Amino acid sequence: QVQLVESGGGLVQAGGSLRLSCAASGLFFSSYVMGWFRQAPGKEREFVAAIRWSDGSTYYADSVKGRFTISRDNAKNTVYLQMNSLKPEDTAVYYCAADRAWGTVVRGPYRDLEVWGRGTLVTVSA
Repeated sequence: QVQLVESGGGLVQAGGSLRLSCAASGLFFSSYVMGWFRQAPGKEREFVAAIRWSDGSTYYADSVKGRFTISRDNAKNTVYLQMNSLKPEDTAVYYCAADRAWGTVVRGPYRDLEVWGRGTLVTVSA
């Protein structure tokens, strides 16, 4: 059974840091692209960052470039999102997703992605 489980969300002050984790199981990992997405109240889900499991290639949304870092641990089958210099506008539910197509992860349509986690809430206070 393919499963993604996010953790690490919480409440943090502006300027602070959090690290999100996405534990994956049931995937042939080397074939997949992993992505982080977020959805704020009343807004559409948006792309945050992606990493290709096979070679570690990464890509970021402009809004998080230079502040967030996506990485993977092959031994733990886990993808991370290190979030620094957090801003109130980063407040959202953060989701992990997996798909075999780089383009779909980065550009969408996101509804077509193969696997989604249930999300973890990040709240950044001013």
